[in-house]
Amino acid sequence: MARKADEPLVLGIETSCDETGVGIVRGHTLLADAVASSVDEHARFGGVVPEVASRAHLEAMVPTIQRALKEAGVSAKDLDGIAVTAGPGLAGALLVGVSAAKAYAYALGKPLYGVNHLASHICVDQLEHGPLPEPTMALLVSGGHSSLLLAPDITSDVRPLGSTIDDAAGEAFDKVARVLNLGFPGGPVIDRYAREGNPDAIRFPRGLTGSRDPLYDFSFSGLKTAVARWIEAKRAAGEEVPVADVAASFQEAVVDVLTRKAVRACKDEGVDHLMIGGGVAANTRLRAMAERRCEDAGITLRVPRPKLCTDNGAMVAALGAEMVARGRAASSWELSADSSLPVTETHVPAEEHEHGQAHSHAHGHGHAHDHDHVHELSKKNLYES
Repeated sequence: MARKADEPLVLGIETSCDETGVGIVRGHTLLADAVASSVDEHARFGGVVPEVASRAHLEAMVPTIQRALKEAGVSAKDLDGIAVTAGPGLAGALLVGVSAAKAYAYALGKPLYGVNHLASHICVDQLEHGPLPEPTMALLVSGGHSSLLLAPDITSDVRPLGSTIDDAAGEAFDKVARVLNLGFPGGPVIDRYAREGNPDAIRFPRGLTGSRDPLYDFSFSGLKTAVARWIEAKRAAGEEVPVADVAASFQEAVVDVLTRKAVRACKDEGVDHLMIGGGVAANTRLRAMAERRCEDAGITLRVPRPKLCTDNGAMVAALGAEMVARGRAASSWELSADSSLPVTETHVPAEEHEHGQAHSHAHGHGHAHDHDHVHELSKKNLYES
């Protein structure tokens, strides 16, 4: 049975931080989501060490790709394209993924798509809840990003409305967990302790919520400092720190600001859907408060299951598949990693003049590059799975 033109089979590679993610999708259907995490190797340092992450990606890349192909029950030669996170993220880690994607795409004769990490976090929701409404309002919260984005077209038009001016939400979770001696990463452990605490026990500050503050920007540095000083004062007085109450009160301050600003952005822009993504979207209190506030405001909430909120290859494959289905230009072999790739660049297309290619493989299906100088036997031995 012939595959529909809008259901391309795409493999996605994600290496922006400490997780090697490889996903395979067919259209909006997830076939495989393989992840190799190096988080345990970073835990003793209290945060991600870029060089350690890069080396872990190198070791995990080929086995993870092979595992994804096996899980999906497809052959590499059947792919319609290969997508990879080109940025933003850790430069060294990104380079491992980009290099691997270029090698596979080149050897297989498949189009290559360098895509944006943040746009991928939005697009992954299509694998859970179907096509994104246009426009979509997205709240992305992770260790490196806290952003409000308006996406009229996830493949070509993503507009930043607000972002963090200092610590991202996930970063604040990690730092507060460190002060409380709870380990790394901080998000899951703070969430766990907070369930036993009183969110109203301590009134921590809500950053950038004054009448003269930017409407959609975020700031969690002051909150982090306030929590640390409160804990220090307790310890200096010889008093026991109520860990559960601190965790709950801190978490409440974060999710209060995130959801308040997100709902306001939806109202101001006339958007009746809110999508929440990124690692912090797995937080149970964030999900609960967002659900209540969206319901009160008549806004439909879309949040992927927790595994799809954290960094993964499925989200990259999802955006890559959408690029293929909508005929977006593929990237060139000169694609490189960009650690500060702006979200407005949802992907990195080739210039029209590069190598005389206009990337006429608009839909990618049945496409093969003319690489006569690549030994066919080597291609078969290395990449035919």
